[in-house]
Amino acid sequence: MAEEKEIQVKQKQELKEGGEPTKPGRQFVPPVDIYETEEAVVVLAEMPGVSKSTVSVNLDNGVLTIRGCRKDEDIKEGTSVRLQEYENGHYLRRFTIAETIDQQKIEAKMKDGMLRLNLPKIEPAKPRRIEVSAA
Repeated sequence: MAEEKEIQVKQKQELKEGGEPTKPGRQFVPPVDIYETEEAVVVLAEMPGVSKSTVSVNLDNGVLTIRGCRKDEDIKEGTSVRLQEYENGHYLRRFTIAETIDQQKIEAKMKDGMLRLNLPKIEPAKPRRIEVSAA
């Protein structure tokens, strides 16, 4: 007989970072899945309610930074909120990129609250024959 598992809600993890925030509101760490293929490393970051226009992905000195912001833009004026489980705030996550990643070819796509980063690997040097010339 299969054992039933209770569904457990994982609360948003608030960012704990040194220093003082300069933006008003809370900051969260988006949960990610990272997997690797022969050609690339893929990062999927969950940012519910974040629109493409508020997402930024930056690469500086080998550090990839993901930022996003969720606002109550969909709540119409004159309505009262009965239940709100998605909190407003900023998302922030940083990753150190390995030397095996081709930093010039990184791609990012945002769809349905999921940010997908494709980090292609550098093609390994292929063996080749080197001609020897007379001096």
